[in-house]
Amino acid sequence: MSDLEELKLILREKDIPFFEDSELEYYLGKYGSVNNAAYHCLLIKAENTALSVSGLNTADSSEYFRRLAGRYRPNNSGVLKS
Repeated sequence: MSDLEELKLILREKDIPFFEDSELEYYLGKYGSVNNAAYHCLLIKAENTALSVSGLNTADSSEYFRRLAGRYRPNNSGVLKS
């Protein structure tokens, strides 16, 4: 599985499309790993998605994507140089 395919799987792009492949390639290049790109893309995807039009309401999925992003958050556990 390529990095792009893995990132799309993590982001659930098949079920809830949001990004174009070129955008995902950009984030993979910018953040250097699938996990780092997934974290940042999930935060972007976590924007408020509730919609209300003429009495029709859809649920907000932002909290779901924030929880997923937490799984890929960098932990900054590196060693500090003295």
